[in-house]
Amino acid sequence: MKIPKEIVSVLKKEKVFLIATHISPDGDALGSALALSSALESAGKEVYVYNKDSVPPFYRFLPGYKKVISSLKRTLSKDPVLILLDCNSPDRAALEDYSFRKSIVIDHHETENDFGDIRWVVPAVAATGLMVFYLLKAIGAALNGDIARNLYTAIAVDTGTFRYSNTSAEVLKAGAELIEAGADPAAIAECLFERWEKNRFELLVMTLNNLEIKNDVAMMHITKKMFEKTDTTAEDTENFSNLPRTIRSVKISALFRELGNGAWKASLRSKGNVNVAKIAELFGGGGHKNAAGFRIEGSLNAAKRKLLLAAGKTGTDR
Repeated sequence: MKIPKEIVSVLKKEKVFLIATHISPDGDALGSALALSSALESAGKEVYVYNKDSVPPFYRFLPGYKKVISSLKRTLSKDPVLILLDCNSPDRAALEDYSFRKSIVIDHHETENDFGDIRWVVPAVAATGLMVFYLLKAIGAALNGDIARNLYTAIAVDTGTFRYSNTSAEVLKAGAELIEAGADPAAIAECLFERWEKNRFELLVMTLNNLEIKNDVAMMHITKKMFEKTDTTAEDTENFSNLPRTIRSVKISALFRELGNGAWKASLRSKGNVNVAKIAELFGGGGHKNAAGFRIEGSLNAAKRKLLLAAGKTGTDR
């Protein structure tokens, strides 16, 4: 993988870094950020990892997760170089009100923004974690057990534990190298998929009970009352939108989550050649070919109708 020489140069030259990821962080964002942070710290750098949201409980098995901060008051006084990971727009990381003397973007999302002094955006790459894997090699960082665990998790999450169409020989070779460096596939899989709290499972049951399928599009929703009844939060919905994809006839799966004030967050998933990023872009959102999202205002029924109409207009992408 070709890595911009400018990124390698900055990582070696600069002393203080702020690594930031997108709000509502997933395993790829967190694993990539924590791995890069550890590698830079081992090289004597001062590194801060920022996310506006707290680390979800089911990702607190990741080594170093406690270093993630949600305030920038002390950090900004250090005049750090910003490294924006797994997103390429400052507003996605709640950084739109801040400025930095130098910024680096490392991302693999299909929807792009022009932010960043140095940009390394490769949509064809399976996970940002894979990009960081090669970046660490380029700067001569050693893969220890903690870094391997974080990067393996990052890659596993964005490849559906090596089930999605973005799983390639390159991905599997990187996974094997990370296992050799100390990542435990069975332990990581257990942490990701087999340690749910009972109330999270109850929320899933309620969500699946409102499943409806129209024109090969599966749609579910979660209201604020459902969160209240099960004592859960938005963090607990991760992977919910993936489940209807297991139905043979379903090509697109959508989860609508109530935000309040008549607004909904739609999380889209697809399989094969169905490009949901293009659908999300119609509503001002974005993402990957098979995983994207957007925000929409109005009633739930209206939101579903608009999604079905947009899905029908994607033509050859479906």
